[in-house]
Amino acid sequence: MKNPLLTFNILMMMFLYQHSIAQDLDFQKLKETEHQLEDIMEIIDTSLLKTKLQEVEHAFGQNPNLLNKIRLGIIYHEVALNLSFFTDSEYKGYAQKSYDLLSEASQNDRTNQHFLPFVTAYRASALSLVSAETKKLKALKKAFDLFEIAIKKYSQYSYAPEFLRGSVAENLPWFLFKKRKFAKKDFESIIQKQNQNSDYANWKIMSFTYWAWANQHKGKKYRKKAMDYLGKAIELDPNYQAGRERAEKLKQEFTK
Repeated sequence: MKNPLLTFNILMMMFLYQHSIAQDLDFQKLKETEHQLEDIMEIIDTSLLKTKLQEVEHAFGQNPNLLNKIRLGIIYHEVALNLSFFTDSEYKGYAQKSYDLLSEASQNDRTNQHFLPFVTAYRASALSLVSAETKKLKALKKAFDLFEIAIKKYSQYSYAPEFLRGSVAENLPWFLFKKRKFAKKDFESIIQKQNQNSDYANWKIMSFTYWAWANQHKGKKYRKKAMDYLGKAIELDPNYQAGRERAEKLKQEFTK
């Protein structure tokens, strides 16, 4: 006969173990980690992306350490998103490459815990891109399960899990409305955290986030707030490296 108290204690130990990593994160160290990755995240310039791809692949070839593996996994994600998403190109399969590399990093005991918010978030996003390439909804479901785990563990420290889930959710087809709803929730959550801590997310992420919030709230009820956010998205991105172009286009749509 099972001992209920023993079962409870085991479950509590499992819960505490799963959440102990996030509890130990240091925000300053997390920002230092982010700095080691930010040059390869959220690249919309395809020429720059191809250049960065060559740089990161070369660095990994010269020194296949854990940091370079993580960087390679993230740049493969960006390539899959921007150079092969819904198109037939030489970059088909890069989503799977990204997922495999980031899975290895997430399961490696030597991975510094301050990398995990980015590793787990980009891993989940890469799997969503695999789902888009292969047309397998089971992969998308698993991706959102991975997002949920990453958000529970790391969203209080890093924008990455919510930002990437929101970015995936906003691009899903209408019939996946139960998952599409996360876009509104996640971008709103990032803005609230940014209001509490101005160092929570960088200018590039916030430019995209303000535009994405407005894009998710096109009704007249939200027009004033949406226009304010579009103004912020534009102001944060003077050189068109983040959400400015999309924000200007949406702003014109609102003023017609």
